[in-house]
Amino acid sequence: MTATLEAPAGDEQTEVGAIPSFEVTLKIRRYSPESEHGDEAYWDEYTVLAHGTDRVLDALHKIKWEHDGSLTFRRSCAHGICGSDAVRINGRNRLACKTLLKDVNPDKPITVEPIKGLPVIKDLVVDMEPFFASYREIMPFLITTGNEPSKERLQSAEQRERFDDTTKCILCAACTSSCPVFWTDGQYFGPAAIVNAHRFIFDSRDEGATQRLEILNDKEGVWRCRTTFNCTEACPRGIEVTKAIQEVKRAMITRAF
Repeated sequence: MTATLEAPAGDEQTEVGAIPSFEVTLKIRRYSPESEHGDEAYWDEYTVLAHGTDRVLDALHKIKWEHDGSLTFRRSCAHGICGSDAVRINGRNRLACKTLLKDVNPDKPITVEPIKGLPVIKDLVVDMEPFFASYREIMPFLITTGNEPSKERLQSAEQRERFDDTTKCILCAACTSSCPVFWTDGQYFGPAAIVNAHRFIFDSRDEGATQRLEILNDKEGVWRCRTTFNCTEACPRGIEVTKAIQEVKRAMITRAF
């Protein structure tokens, strides 16, 4: 497909460059209790025209705006920061805003489903409350004792580096909802909660590490991890999730003895 620019009278048209485009089909898992399908999930297929730089989120927008306004999904910043548009794309947890259509085999229908392990509210929207309940339980905030400090709590670059990786979490739930243990065990906190516990357990300014380790130990929070690396593979921020979980396990054993 070639785009041209209208030239002034008497001049030839000027080609401004080829814009590669292709048709892509999205097969979307739908769930809408108020529809004729009731409580049964079903699949809908949509074919749209896309360009080489388009992402899955762009295709979802095109479907909703031009084909089916009832399609429901979450999105906000569209730049991989808010984490709200985590979905399963061709069976893998990804952020729709970071996944290029051309990178997920557009020659075949691209399947898009809600993330697993959390109740589906409608279409691609899941109830995040169980996820955030686990997050809140590990006390994701700085715990200190004594009076308010008269100056900033300082730490060295080396101290910060100890937990820098786990500060990148955007709470998208991609790691937690890719975990087979989380799908089946209602007591398991899930990788994201443990990652955020790690962020404070190893913070030199924090004094609540023992409390967090006790919380994670009470419900077998870290011991249920089976080290399948699904969480690490799913993380859109590149966090070494499995490594962080192992470090929390090690800290728990070290403090116990």
